[in-house]
Amino acid sequence: MKEVENKLDCPCGRKNAKGKLLAYADCCGRYMDHWDMQPAPDAEALMRSRYSAFVRENPNYLQATWHESQRPADLDFDASTKWLGLEVKKFKVTGKDAAEVEFVARYRISGRAVRLHERSRFVREAGRWYYVDGDQF
Repeated sequence: MKEVENKLDCPCGRKNAKGKLLAYADCCGRYMDHWDMQPAPDAEALMRSRYSAFVRENPNYLQATWHESQRPADLDFDASTKWLGLEVKKFKVTGKDAAEVEFVARYRISGRAVRLHERSRFVREAGRWYYVDGDQF
């Protein structure tokens, strides 16, 4: 089953140079399934992989990529949530080891449409990027 899931389109919606959606294994799966050996190379890749982790309900990856200063003790997922898509609006390096990613994530919860528009802040420590926090619009 895992092999089939890895061939499916990545939930984050990243496309290759020809405009074709990347497979999960070739996109966010590289980081989510191999966090200890292959961290996300930049803040945008981390943000995309965190979106995919919400879609796939992977609390371990979300916790591992949340900066310890802001990390919640635990995460709960609502079974009625259906993720609909991600749009990265802007990726900006703000310092040697800091970046921001502005995105819109769309989902339905209990049938109600929600649009999450956030500018997230990330830091790199010891070669790994971490989500710190964000401002919602």
